[in-house]
Parts: sequence; C-alpha cells; structure tokens
Amino acid sequence: MIETKKLLFDNLHNFFGFDQFKGQQEAIITNILSGNDTFVIMPTGAGKSMCYQLPAMMSDGVALVISPLIALMKNQVDQIRAFGSNDSIAHFLNSSLTKADIIKVKSDVMSGDTKLLYIAPESLAKQENLDFLKSAQVSFVAIDEAHCISEWGHDFRPEYRKIRTVINQLGGHVPIIALTATATPKVQQDIMKNLQMQDATLYKSSFNRPNLYYDIRPKKQVVKEIIKYIKANHGKSGIIYCLSRKKVEEIAENLNLNGIKALPYHAGLEAKERAMHQDMFLMEDVDVIVATIAFGMGIDKPDVRFVIHHDMPKSLEGYYQETGRVGRDGGEGNCIAFYAESDIMKLAKFMKDKPVAEKEIGLQILNEVVDYAESSACRRKQILYYFGETFNEEACNGMCDNCRYPRERFEAQEFLLIALKAVKELNEKFNAEYTISVILGEDNKSIQDFGHIKAECYGAGKEESRKLWESVIRQALLSGFLQKDIENYGLLKITKNGLTYINNPTSIKFSMNKDYESDETADDDAHSGVAASDTVLFNMLKDLCKQIGKKNNVPPFVVFQEPSLQEMSTHYPLDIEELKQISGVGTGKAAKFGAPFVALIKKYVEENDIDRPMDMVVKTTANKSAIKVAIIQNIDRKISLEDIANSKGMSFEQLIGEIESIVSSGTKLNLSYYIDELIDDDRQDEVFDYFRGADSDSLDDAITELGNDDYTKEEIQLMRIKFMSELGN
Repeated sequence: MIETKKLLFDNLHNFFGFDQFKGQQEAIITNILSGNDTFVIMPTGAGKSMCYQLPAMMSDGVALVISPLIALMKNQVDQIRAFGSNDSIAHFLNSSLTKADIIKVKSDVMSGDTKLLYIAPESLAKQENLDFLKSAQVSFVAIDEAHCISEWGHDFRPEYRKIRTVINQLGGHVPIIALTATATPKVQQDIMKNLQMQDATLYKSSFNRPNLYYDIRPKKQVVKEIIKYIKANHGKSGIIYCLSRKKVEEIAENLNLNGIKALPYHAGLEAKERAMHQDMFLMEDVDVIVATIAFGMGIDKPDVRFVIHHDMPKSLEGYYQETGRVGRDGGEGNCIAFYAESDIMKLAKFMKDKPVAEKEIGLQILNEVVDYAESSACRRKQILYYFGETFNEEACNGMCDNCRYPRERFEAQEFLLIALKAVKELNEKFNAEYTISVILGEDNKSIQDFGHIKAECYGAGKEESRKLWESVIRQALLSGFLQKDIENYGLLKITKNGLTYINNPTSIKFSMNKDYESDETADDDAHSGVAASDTVLFNMLKDLCKQIGKKNNVPPFVVFQEPSLQEMSTHYPLDIEELKQISGVGTGKAAKFGAPFVALIKKYVEENDIDRPMDMVVKTTANKSAIKVAIIQNIDRKISLEDIANSKGMSFEQLIGEIESIVSSGTKLNLSYYIDELIDDDRQDEVFDYFRGADSDSLDDAITELGNDDYTKEEIQLMRIKFMSELGN
C-alpha cells in the first residue's frame, strides 16, 4: 500500500510537477486504477481532469476520454503535451482531422505511445472507429461532462445515451469514470442508471465556490452596464454569455467600438476562427470573449475575473457551469447576470413544439431559474440547495447581492403554516404554481376538476399577492420545511421538519421576492431620457437649434429633434465622434450642424465642472445597419417602396419608420421618384409650406392642420421625410 502511494505521488510529480493532490483526487485515482467504476461530481476548477489524466499515464494501453466539444479536446490535448516532450502521448479523434492525421493517431495508439485518446460520442459510434478500438488495448473510459447523458441535465445530448452500448462492444471489463461539475440528485440517478454503473464509487465534492460573488441585476440598458463594468475592471479577463449568435456579434462589436479588446465565439464561426479566438483569449491578446454557451467547457484559464450573462441561461446547471469559469485560481470572481421576465418567456416559447414530456421537463428546469433570480434569499444557498447540498447563509459572508444588500424581512409564521397545510391537504401531489393558485382561491378548470374549490386551504391566502406566496414557498424549500419530489419533478413534499413546524409553529422571518418588471426596459440600448437630462443645457441647446435654423432658413427640428437634444444634455458629448453616437445624429448631421453644439457643450461642462457619467462615452453600433444600407441602395436604384418592404420582410409602416430614422440621422435620400407618382406638385408645395412654418415636426399636428380627408397619414409622413432630407441633410 505504501509502495502504491509512493508510486502515485512520484507520478504526480513527474508528469505534472505537483507534490500534493487536491481534495479527493488521490482516492478517485486509486479507485479507477483498481479497476472500479467511479462517479465524480466535482465543481469547475477542483481538478476533474487530473482524475483521469494521471491514471491514464500509469495504465497499460490507452484511456478513451469522451468529450462533447472539439475545442475542449484541443485544449486538453495541448495541456497534456505541454507537460512532456512526447506529443504522441495524447491525441484527439474527431471530424476536424484529415485522413493523414487519422492514420497517425491510430498508429500512435496501436504502438502504445498514446495514453489519452479524446473522442466525441458521435465519432465513438462510427463502425470504423469501433473496429479500431476493439483491436486497441483500452485501459478505461472517461466520460467528461457526463450530465449530457441526462435529459434532466442542462446540456442533454442523445448520442451520450448510446455510450454504454458502445463500451459493451469493446470486450472484457472496461472500467468507467464519469465526471461532471453539475448534477442534481435527479441527474446523478439518471447518469448511473444509463451507464449501468449503480455500484460505482461516488465521489462528491462541495459545490460551494466561496470566492465567487453572485449578482443578479435588472436587464436595463444592459450594453451600457456591461461596458461600464468592464471599463471599471480594466485589463481583467472575462467571458460574456449570450443565448444567440446575433447578440454575441453585436455585443463584441460594441465592446470593440468602446476600446475593449473582445472577440466573438459561437458555432456559426469557422472552426479555425473559433480556435484562433479561443487561443487569443488564453494568450491574453484579448480581454473578453463574447460567447454562446458552447464556449468555456473545460477551458483552463485560471484567472478569468468575471462572467457576465447578458441573457439568463435555460437552467441552473448551465448557470453554475458557466459561472464556474471564473476565479478558478481561488482569486476574485464576479458572476453578474441580467434578468428580464421577457427573456424567460422567449425561452419558454422555444419549447412549445417539443414533445409533451420534454417540454414539461424544460419548463420545470426553467422555473428554477426564475425562482433563483427573483428570490431575495442567499444566492449561494439556493445554488447549493439545487445540487442537494445544505448551506448556512451566514457563511456566505456577503458574497452575493442578496446577502450584501439584504431586503427587509417580514413575520412569516402564519403564511408558512398556510402553505405547509395546503401541501399536506393536497396530498403532496401538486407543484408550487398549482398550490399557490389554490391558496389564492383562483377559479380555474384544473382546480374545479380536482374538486379543490371545496378544500379547506382554498382561498386561505387570497388577501395576499402571488409574489408573497412564491416567496414563502421558495424560502420554505430552502429552509427544509418542503422539498421537491425527485421522481416527479416539481411536486411539493413536506419534510419531517415541516410536519414538526405544523404541530409546533414558531416565529420565522422571510423576505419578499424581487420584482424586476418595474426596472426592466425592452431595449438594451435605451437611453436615459428626459428625467436624467440637464434641463439648463437642454434649453441652451434648443436656443442654439433655433439660431441655426433661422440662419439656414429651416425650422429648428430640421437641425436636431428634441429627443436628440435631451440625449445630448444627458451624455454631454465633447467631440464629433461622441456626438455621432447620439440617436438621431448620424455622420451627415454631425458634419453639417455638429460643431457649434459640441463647442457649447464643452464650454458648459468646463464652466460648471460637470462630472460626466461613465456611460456617456458608450458607443453603440447603428441599429440594423445592414438593413439600413440595403434600403439606401434600393432607394438609389429607385425601387418601389412596396418592393423594398417585401424584400426585407417588413410592413410598409416599418419601412417608412426605417427611412425616417435614416433621414433624421443626416443621410440625404431622394424619394421624388416615388412621391411624384403619389402626390401632385401643388399638394407637395402645400405640405412643404406647412412644415416651413410649423413649430414642431408632429405628424398628428400636420394631419389636423392639413385635413385628414385631403391627405393620408403615409402621404404626410413621406412628405415630412422629403422635407427633412432636402432642407436638413
């Protein structure tokens, strides 16, 4: 035994240069070397890779490592090769290899030079690869990211469920080590059952990452918030996660516009480009990667200092795994997520066409995300509860927003009793949403069908809000009075503590869930608006507009419209480049009218010692710039507006809105070819004369003045566009 232990430590030092194992690594490695099936649940950064890499080096033959991502395989292989001089010690076998590469890999495996062979589950199932592996000496099979096996996991992959069948064909007893950083009790059960390893030794480390700070923020002006945060943490590495490729590209572009070195990473990029972006991030040529969830699985960059979720993920497992990329060296790690109920509704819509069972599972998992985000309880306690671990929130030490900025707590004894008694009376056969509906005394078909209108608990809490009851049940779960049924996901069950509380209630304090709806805005790039503007400066800018309008013989609104002036008096642009970022101010208008406005603002800021807000200088990409360019080109070619709208999948009204936006930003468009066919010269002159003398560009005022019967709304709108373009641009 002593000799085996010495050999283990010698190899640890010789291969990897370490003198000590972390956590349970030694026990795990000893177990797999003994030929036993092994199940490892270990948080990101705790050293899972070592658990199969070292025993692979010490075993005869080659260890198969089943991994879900090509990028992950490359990263792991590069790391292993970096420890020694023999590049043949680790290979990957996937679709990115040429025929010559594949021949080389197979030759190295058969010669015994290769100790680790990384392979995707899809490649594993190919007959040619299976035939090859049957002839090789396989020491054991490591299944990385094993949660992919379970449809209850956050990254379910059907091909993972076929792994056991393939292993059975390799012949003889091949030990398995399954590893994951995220597995709820339900997922653990599913993995062990599917891999037929119910007798496996389970090694489960705590999911707590004490150095991580968890923070959920309302999704308001999120692009500006992200840029402000990164600029305040200059030079630190970070990852921003978005759900769509389009949003990834948009955010990366905005960051670069604002002087932040960032690159996109998503499945739509060429494999070479993805690999290059990943390497540039690892080599610190860029500070930030903006990515879909495909990025980061197994990426070993220990000094990532922040992970930002532009969109909430579809599951708490996903959230935990993605936040797990930060602070792996034990240093600072900030996890910021922006939450909006509208995003959750979009995610729910994506599931509407899925099979009923899959949809039900997906919605239950999504509800956990909502509960986590909206709850005012300790974030850390909620995450650990989800993974079947208990935690005393006092140990959080202010390392989440809810503990650092606690909400006022209310006496909950009466409410908790009502909730517990309701779960008991409903025979523990319903989820939280239904239970709350009964407590509130709602009259819906389900409640009628089950006959719960006659239940004693029906309407027992109708004087309170649904949010209060959501808060009570969430905190009853976290406090151990209730639990959710693992087999029938979401059904509320009373624990022993809950039954005791019914018989012997005592004072208990809960806090109300957060309400993000009142804080969120639909538009990421929404501006602060009138409330935040400097009214003194705003009036000075209005006067300047009048002066310049009079000088150019045009109404003031042709120079700049009021929303643009309000934004200028909020953000104080000090040069033409900054002025261009103000909505309604494009390159054309900035060049034609911008100089005196910038001069006035600069003088005002200096004289009044204005401390400009940081989000002032945030530059954003032009909205739908590609569409705008296409519209301009089509108008130059004198294509009818109806045909342009159809080709772009827009309504006519939407197209007119886009054209107005283009013109108001200073671009000159000649719509005469279209308008002349629609409105005769005399009527055009009448509308022009009206706008020349008007106090504002209001469409409603123009319709009232010119007569609703004589002109359609579209005609006046088109003439207003022509007026603004010819006189202002």
